[in-house]
Amino acid sequence: MAEPGTRVPAAADDRRWRLRHLPVLLAASAALGAVAAVVGGVTGGGAAALGAAAGVAVTAFSYTLTTVVLAWADAINPQLVLPLGLGLYAAKFTLLGVVMVGVASTGWDGLIPLCAGIAAGVAGWTGVHIWWLTRVHARRPVG
Repeated sequence: MAEPGTRVPAAADDRRWRLRHLPVLLAASAALGAVAAVVGGVTGGGAAALGAAAGVAVTAFSYTLTTVVLAWADAINPQLVLPLGLGLYAAKFTLLGVVMVGVASTGWDGLIPLCAGIAAGVAGWTGVHIWWLTRVHARRPVG
């Protein structure tokens, strides 16, 4: 907490606040990807290791892209956040669907671990993000 009379910078003054959490989330995703590869390798061999790690990477890439685009949009004009967010969401899920159908049509043994890696990536990213928001990101006192 700041000393009385000391000005606490507003969020608008801190241009990096929109991306401050990203390094922690990417590091957690990298660690989760390594764990997923080991678990996949032990339980299903090389294809499973690759699939599980790729699933975590897909999720991390998707969430990072969203974070960066929305941070940029918010910095330019906050009214851009909703249309860009929805458009990006639709584009990402369409692309993911096309890729998953393509991968499924090959009969690749890493498909199920890929799906599990995506699910683990979502759970991991979300959990670390919640942890970061509640434990690391200090709320500024109002008034």
